[in-house]
Amino acid sequence: MQLSIDIETYSSVNLLKSGVYAYADAPDFTILLFAYAFDDDEIKIIDIACGEKIPDAVLSALTDTNITKTAFNANFERTCLAKFLNTKMPPEQWCCTMIQAAEIGLPRSLAGVAQALGLEEQKDKKGRACIEYFSKPCKPTKANGGRTRNLPHHSLEKWETFKSYCIQDVTVERSIKNRLSRFPLAESEQRLWELDQRICDRGVAVETELINNAIHFDTDNQKTMIAKAQKLTGLENPKSVSQLKTWLKERTGETFQSLDKKTVKSLTERTSDPLVKEVLQLRKTLSKTSTAKYNAMLGGLCSDGRVRGFLQFYGASRTGRWAGRMIQPQNLPQNHLEDLELARNLVINGDYELFEMMFGDVPDTLSQLIRTAIIPTKGRRFIVSDFSAIEARVIAYLAGEKWRQEVFKNGGDIYCASASQMFKVPVVKHGINGHLRQKGKIAELALGYGGSVGALKSMGALEMGLKESELQPLVDSWRQANPCITSLWYEVEKAAVAAVKGEPQQIKCGIKFFRQGGILFVGLPSGRKLAYAKPELQENKFGRPCVTYMGISQTRGSWERLETFGGKLTENIVQAFARDCLAVSMQRLESRGFEINFHVHDEVIIDCPIGVSSAEEVSALMGEPIEWAKGLILKAEGYETPFYKKD
Repeated sequence: MQLSIDIETYSSVNLLKSGVYAYADAPDFTILLFAYAFDDDEIKIIDIACGEKIPDAVLSALTDTNITKTAFNANFERTCLAKFLNTKMPPEQWCCTMIQAAEIGLPRSLAGVAQALGLEEQKDKKGRACIEYFSKPCKPTKANGGRTRNLPHHSLEKWETFKSYCIQDVTVERSIKNRLSRFPLAESEQRLWELDQRICDRGVAVETELINNAIHFDTDNQKTMIAKAQKLTGLENPKSVSQLKTWLKERTGETFQSLDKKTVKSLTERTSDPLVKEVLQLRKTLSKTSTAKYNAMLGGLCSDGRVRGFLQFYGASRTGRWAGRMIQPQNLPQNHLEDLELARNLVINGDYELFEMMFGDVPDTLSQLIRTAIIPTKGRRFIVSDFSAIEARVIAYLAGEKWRQEVFKNGGDIYCASASQMFKVPVVKHGINGHLRQKGKIAELALGYGGSVGALKSMGALEMGLKESELQPLVDSWRQANPCITSLWYEVEKAAVAAVKGEPQQIKCGIKFFRQGGILFVGLPSGRKLAYAKPELQENKFGRPCVTYMGISQTRGSWERLETFGGKLTENIVQAFARDCLAVSMQRLESRGFEINFHVHDEVIIDCPIGVSSAEEVSALMGEPIEWAKGLILKAEGYETPFYKKD
């Protein structure tokens, strides 16, 4: 039996900024409406805000292990109900239709999925206004009597619309569930989602003294820098782009269309005016947003001092990788300070003067300390371990590029080895021909998925000292040195085109391509499938047939027809394969009793009691062979730390 659920809630905490855990943890959080249906029964609604109670039969079903609870974005319903009822809601009893939709390449919104599937039942657009009215605090005015919240009796008509909206959400969710029944979520993915939910529920502790003081330090520094810039320029607001453009034109005689990083860098390098240089450096300092992630941590903070839910399962629809939310852990600034712990302690102790005197660049130092605000539970330490060059290992494995596999087998440096293979000379880091390692590195980072000169430029090849005339030869050398990888791109593209035509394919690395129910599937060795919805063949700019599909544009965020090619499909496959390797390691670690607090890219962060286990044991577990990837040479490296950082 299944129980379909949709709820409407109220909280003074901003859901989008702070996440569901902090949202539901607010003292004024409550559930307003509870709509439900058992299997295909009539949908019923409980008006909790007006005093109705959830029936005992439904309360019993919410904790019955024999009844599966379903919702679109089940993490929201599960978390809110657990808080409201003060009852555990184990993820093992839940299924999420949002994840099921994402796995076959559909949007992550209820309305988006309903539209993409062309359902008769569509999400009620009137509900958005009701959410704004009833689910969020309102601004006190004379007209509303100074109240800060709208209750049902303040607009009975809107309240009835809200109830209809809640019922309609169950209707749409259930229709989606029925339509997707032919594409059930793989059992392995369901188990992984359950693990993800347990990790989200667990959360991670943060150092609030560091966070609060870092924000104060940045505010004080901003005031000082603005005052200095005002004195130097005479401008009322030196942070104003228009005011600064005018000042620079008067000072240099040049007109500037923008003051982006590239323009500022160019002017700084070519001007001989020391005042212009100093003002531009101040602008660079003032434009740094070193406190945004500190504020995000505070926003997501629960009453027990932990932040939860900042990773989204299946957030990347092309690969199934996790996506960041709130503090966006995938793009935390790196730390390179030698005296990292000293800087951290000065901020915790609130010693701004000594901090500024010792480290100078306040915003940059505060940025480098962001990771360190994430801490283990008291009496424990972090064990951090991540896969070494996982994508390079996977693509070599899938393509059968033997020389690369030998490099990994022997513990070599892939950047040196790549440069050596390309230029036919020995390359040793900090040794013979060591200057070529940088060319090997930029080639490895830019060219593995069919990239060419443009990819090298995007990766900063020119800024690293390479000449324009060197780029095409570098592309040619890398491709000649990696013939198996190069041929893999074309093999993948050919197989995808054939599969769209209705001709199933399997290529040498065991990757399968087939079309089913209006979806192009790419079967991975793990048993998981990548999905490209509504595939079609169209002519690309080179006059060749290419695969297109419906998906969410990464630049515009809209559901539209997208184009792909062999190199991009190969990148999707490699990153998905690497993601599945991480999934195996996470499940393996949790089964051995380790508690993962969170994970970033190919790295896991474990909250472990002092004296228990070691980084070496964790890394060894991550490096163990994977049953469905026989012959893949995995290696993980780890370290122990009293706070999160890049080792």
